[in-house]
Amino acid sequence: MTDLYNACLSRAKELLKSGEVARVIGWRKGEFCHDVTPAFFENEEELKDFTYDYFCGANLSKYLVEISKKEGVSAVFLKPCDTYSFNELVKEHRVARDKIRVIAVECRGKVDIKKAEKAAGESVVGVEETNDTKTLALVTESGKKQAERLSVLLDKCLACKGKKHVASDETIILKDPIETGSDRFAGVEALEKMSAAERYAFWRKELSRCIRCNACRNVCPACTCVKCVFDNPESGIAAKANDTSFEEQLYHVIRAFHVAGRCTDCGECSRVCPQGIPLHLLNRKFIKDIDTKYGEFQAGEEAEGKTPLTSYTEGDVL
Repeated sequence: MTDLYNACLSRAKELLKSGEVARVIGWRKGEFCHDVTPAFFENEEELKDFTYDYFCGANLSKYLVEISKKEGVSAVFLKPCDTYSFNELVKEHRVARDKIRVIAVECRGKVDIKKAEKAAGESVVGVEETNDTKTLALVTESGKKQAERLSVLLDKCLACKGKKHVASDETIILKDPIETGSDRFAGVEALEKMSAAERYAFWRKELSRCIRCNACRNVCPACTCVKCVFDNPESGIAAKANDTSFEEQLYHVIRAFHVAGRCTDCGECSRVCPQGIPLHLLNRKFIKDIDTKYGEFQAGEEAEGKTPLTSYTEGDVL
């Protein structure tokens, strides 16, 4: 991935030096290989901390809501799955399209550090390509260890919608894509086969671990309200800690309803959850039901048009 990183870094420098953009939105190196964070860079000096590697799983689209309000054009590196979220934000007039230069960047899946270290049996300090597209080289202090690619990728990458960017102004793609997607609704169908009591017990157990850190809401590209109902002290549900077992479920159910028809299934909610709650399954259930009841629909596939839940006919399912 070194060649891809160099190509991205070179393009970022060119855009800033020429003045075509006022800033570049990408990822910043951390103390550890997996400690990568979204960041914006306004000059070449700041780009010394820029990175693009197997740990850049974060979706940068939501950051554009505030950044597109700044003076000048901003360039952003977006992976294929990120462009769906970007289109949805443009459709909802949350991001000014003319203020953003989308650099569609190659993605062959992103690595989950916990899975990688489990596969390696020790700390991982880097990830490299191998000659076999089905494997990756996990770099450890004791050497390189080969692992099956699909066994170490983020869960959201295993439900990849495809390697096609649905929005771009320019592209940086050096290698052919590797399909990593599987049946994205398999987990939902497994829950549907349970009895109502079993499903309730499943979600009661999962949601009971929620610590109301709001990471899922804060990272979600579909959650862009200026004032969130869960921050309103008059709402009765603004507590940081769950007062009752009902409230711990209420928070996530209400949030899922709020993003229904708009969720692009980017998987960020589950990726950032410190408790490992499979929150994406709630949203994916809604997506599956919308496809079944209203026809196939992928949020963010287009930057214009209506969503299935913004119109009503007498023939709609009640």
